[in-house]
Amino acid sequence: MTATPTPALVLLGGGFSHDSDPLLDDFVLAASGRPRPRICFLPTASGDAPGYIERFHTAFDERDCEPSHLELFHRTVDDLRAFVLAQDIVYVGGGNTANMLAVWRTHGLDSVLREAWAAGVLLCGISAGACCWFESAFSDSFGPAAPLADGLGLLPGSLCPHYDSEPGRRPGYLAAVGGGALPGGWAVDDGTAALFAGGRPVEVVTRKPGATLHRVTAGADGAAREAAQAARVLGAQGGAGA
Repeated sequence: MTATPTPALVLLGGGFSHDSDPLLDDFVLAASGRPRPRICFLPTASGDAPGYIERFHTAFDERDCEPSHLELFHRTVDDLRAFVLAQDIVYVGGGNTANMLAVWRTHGLDSVLREAWAAGVLLCGISAGACCWFESAFSDSFGPAAPLADGLGLLPGSLCPHYDSEPGRRPGYLAAVGGGALPGGWAVDDGTAALFAGGRPVEVVTRKPGATLHRVTAGADGAAREAAQAARVLGAQGGAGA
């Protein structure tokens, strides 16, 4: 009897979009558990920007994987369900979270991604591509970062990306959680990746010492609490801790 796969997600604070090294993307490929994973890039949040798609292929075409991408603004794939379910990894890029979710729903891709996640396809993404998996997020979809009560809800609570790199993110997210505008959740520093399985983080890694994943919850006094998670520092030598 075949075991039911444990749905898994990787939240990224970097990767080919931002970093000069492949450490976080190597972590994603390894997390799939496949020797040569099929990895599909979803650039919807950027409006399927050609330059972003090109950067993905530059980063992955010569690696031990089978890369592809899925455009929805110039859609060429008829059967989205078959295409997505044939992947080992779906990698969602950054951009506008609200716009991306609207486009996904128009094409029915939101339901396909839920099915893929339940079937064991590893979902991952950076910025908008990390926010989308939660019930809500602290997002700049409409200008300055603010609560966005939208998401696929594969993981409970909320997410804040760029926690340590954009000046308004941390105080704004803490205020939103403490004041009840957002449910408690997680905040991701740039340079960090967090593997979630069974709805909880099972591994946190970072390419930047000091950067990590933070658990953020509301206290009874109306103030938010944050707790940094232990993170393994990746290095050029086999991902060893440093």
